[in-house]
Amino acid sequence: MSLLEFLVGLTLCTLLLNPLLKSSADLVAKQIQYEKTQALIAEADRAFELIGRAIRMAGYQNSKTRDQQKKPKRENFKKVQYIEVQKRAGYRGSDALFIRHELSDGIDFDCIGNTLTQERTKSHLALQGFLVNRRASLPKGTKANGGSLICQSLDRQGRLQNTTLMNGVDGLWIQEISSASGKFSPDQSLFKVSLLMTDGAQVNIQLERVFATRNFL
Repeated sequence: MSLLEFLVGLTLCTLLLNPLLKSSADLVAKQIQYEKTQALIAEADRAFELIGRAIRMAGYQNSKTRDQQKKPKRENFKKVQYIEVQKRAGYRGSDALFIRHELSDGIDFDCIGNTLTQERTKSHLALQGFLVNRRASLPKGTKANGGSLICQSLDRQGRLQNTTLMNGVDGLWIQEISSASGKFSPDQSLFKVSLLMTDGAQVNIQLERVFATRNFL
């Protein structure tokens, strides 16, 4: 085989293989993007579960405590902000959500899984907060893939503590909405929670859930 024939054959092989190699590379890239998307959705679902549970607990009053206080339930609600939304208080204009409630007679957990006891309360109220901060402790020159979703709670001395729940959160927004169907009681509140998840590159997903309070009756 002459050198010319060899070069012609090599060129033909290259022309035939290039589309196959490109298709394989595209499939790998799509698979990686799909896996990143699913991982971000799973993280968002975990965040929604924690936030939704906290919203449902907002304003809970233990009947034993209420009887000891000898005050009408509704009067207590007026004096204490059991659910508080701070607009544009966090990373990239994210909102912050703060929930307060009393402890039940069962086993209660805060947003990082600590068992709630009276030591972890202030004025007999547990605190669960959700906010987004700039991601900390990154090596110099490393590009951040969004911010960090923070759980704010009380430690055993009743002091505020911030714990990172997850990274890859580019935004958190809380909006109180009304029920057009009238399905919910006027004393209940609906909150739409939106999360923007990102891998810091190509994957950006905004997800939403709606949660209703249960204890403002």
